[in-house]
Amino acid sequence: MPTRPIDTVIIGAGQAGLATSYWLTQAGVEHRILERRDSLGGAFQDRWDGFYMNTPNFSLDLPGMPYTGDEPEAFIPRNAVVNLFRRYAEVIDAPVHTGVDVTRLATSPDGGFSIESSLGHMKARKVVLATGAYQVPKVPAVAASLSKDIVQLHTHDYRNPNQLPDGAVLIVGSGQSGGQIAEELHDAGREVHIAVSTCPEAPRRYRGHDLIYWMLETAKHGPDYGINALTREALPSPAARFACNPLLSGTEGGHDIHLRDLGRRGMHLHGRLESIDDGDITFSDDLPERLATVESSFHQRMRKAIDAYIAAAGIDAEEQRPTPEDDWLPSEPARLNLAQANITSILWATGYKLDLSFIDIPVLDEWGYPKHTAGVTEQPGLYAVGLPWLTRHYSSILGGVGLDAEYVAGKVAE
Repeated sequence: MPTRPIDTVIIGAGQAGLATSYWLTQAGVEHRILERRDSLGGAFQDRWDGFYMNTPNFSLDLPGMPYTGDEPEAFIPRNAVVNLFRRYAEVIDAPVHTGVDVTRLATSPDGGFSIESSLGHMKARKVVLATGAYQVPKVPAVAASLSKDIVQLHTHDYRNPNQLPDGAVLIVGSGQSGGQIAEELHDAGREVHIAVSTCPEAPRRYRGHDLIYWMLETAKHGPDYGINALTREALPSPAARFACNPLLSGTEGGHDIHLRDLGRRGMHLHGRLESIDDGDITFSDDLPERLATVESSFHQRMRKAIDAYIAAAGIDAEEQRPTPEDDWLPSEPARLNLAQANITSILWATGYKLDLSFIDIPVLDEWGYPKHTAGVTEQPGLYAVGLPWLTRHYSSILGGVGLDAEYVAGKVAE
């Protein structure tokens, strides 16, 4: 570790950290990137074997290395995503130090920041937080009530169907990971139960384009036309920063996931998991209302924003065919005995917690999220990039993180 202060240290070498490094290099700012993992590839290295990006190739738009392939509407698998980041680090000659776990970040008495890490101590004049929001898997406390005979895995640790014992699988949560893994297990011949959450369904393609295209365009250019629904300021509450992303999949060429369709295919849909008592699981009895909420959320907010942007910008986009009414309902009981249902494993598709507990500076809000304006925190010299809704809906996804990184790098360079 260097004995002299470094001008800028970036903590995290995922998409946000590497994009920030590119812009700092362009500005001539000396910097280093500290990455806790032993290899590059970010959190994508934690995804299961059959994982595919659920954003199309055209959105693999990193600063200094835009997508130039001949399949812009296709989707790439996990290993290709990991290799993309490793190649990007080489292309931009990113000064990355892997295997360095930052354990404490504090202000230094003589100015700047003091950084404690697994490899020692260093000092920096400025620091950019680029750790992402997927550090600590969330597992409900009710998991402790399960018998040791039941195999429990968070999706963070799930890799493939062969990892699970014979028998049925209960997936708790129906966000992107839960929905995609449910399809994978069902295709592998496993009996699947799903405790349905309220993550919104959305069409894979909307008005002639992949939905991600419109999400990026509306977030980037909507404010120019007074359309601000996909900006941070329009969020109904701070909690909305951590809301589910649309239920989309990049497998099989990309498709949307409709929960009622999963039910018709033979998967068992249940309400929210409420309690576990001696092998008996109780679900909420509001499944019809949950499905209605899941199906209506896109139309209530995101669709209105996209349509408003298309109209305001005068874009000639084809009209979307109306979604047929679907009133199919499963007939599953609200109480289920694991042994009788032959459920031998539970997958917790319950997301992640933001963990910036290594920051020993009073700059985090009650949610553990940095207090900031466009990535510039309340602590002079401390910045953040790549967090959900840092500035807009695109802030944590590959196609948009570079825009926030450019702005923050400019502030660092100033």
